[in-house]
Amino acid sequence: MQPEGIILNPTALARSLKFGNVGSGQRLWCAGLMLTAALGLAACGAKEKKSGQALASVNGEEITVLQLNEEMQRSGVQAAQQETARKQLLEALIDRQLLQNEAAKDKVDRDPKVVQAIERAKALIVAQAYMQKRIGTPARPGKEEVEAYYKQHPEFFAQRKTIDMKELVVASADLGDDLKGTMDSAKSLDEVAGWLDAHKVKYSRTNLSRATSDLPSELTGKLLSLPKGQLFIIKEAGRALLIAISDVHESPVTLEVAAPQIEQFLFNKKNKDAADAELARLRAAAKIDYLDKSLAAPAAASASASASAPSASGAADANARGVAGLK
Repeated sequence: MQPEGIILNPTALARSLKFGNVGSGQRLWCAGLMLTAALGLAACGAKEKKSGQALASVNGEEITVLQLNEEMQRSGVQAAQQETARKQLLEALIDRQLLQNEAAKDKVDRDPKVVQAIERAKALIVAQAYMQKRIGTPARPGKEEVEAYYKQHPEFFAQRKTIDMKELVVASADLGDDLKGTMDSAKSLDEVAGWLDAHKVKYSRTNLSRATSDLPSELTGKLLSLPKGQLFIIKEAGRALLIAISDVHESPVTLEVAAPQIEQFLFNKKNKDAADAELARLRAAAKIDYLDKSLAAPAAASASASASAPSASGAADANARGVAGLK
């Protein structure tokens, strides 16, 4: 009889999934990105005259070169695509102006929820502009810094492993005591599948692979300690995953391949550390009173500093919660 069936919290494995980009047409994409701005900037009262050479007019409202240049700068398109992008962005600006005009007619800008969203967006923009001015742009990590990080974390690069798993997916309602008992005693996932067939329980089969660099170190250690063929369960909303480890194999990553990712991670960390330090300075200099004492967390003053400590793999700290469900 095998060890008791293992139940994993799905957070770590689920968040390690990689999703591809889904395109739905450049013009629609651009217009969608600007929709919030269209509502938030709906005219209210006297209209401000726009500066810059006009490129188009929408019911008397001009769209200028300055507006288009701003959108081009934010889009970050490659030089070879700029001519096409300018045309697409101009069409998106026209769409935005149409939405803005209709929003003004319907007094959408006076809706309390919209007003609140505008104020929030304004606060974020101003705060981000201050932070950018205050901390600037840190220097990109040098070659030596990147190499040092690579050598300090062989488990994510030179000694990386890939864990291959097979799974049966069933509805949560079908994960009863009988099925759990079968998972405890079964010697293989095929045996579990046979039980599901015999009891006419619907299921689907899938295969998945996860690199140790994509998982929190504690969870990785737990999974690597399990014998090949070990069965465990992941519970998700509406379904249960019955999983068996099919193989663990070496999948090292060279410094040449890993360098760009490490450089970006270290650059982002420098940005975050600088922002956290500035927030800590402002908190230390400010007088903060919690008028609702129930919302005053004991560690509120140090929350910013503690948040700056990244996980070794650079993954979201929330992934570590997946370890809690491992028995």
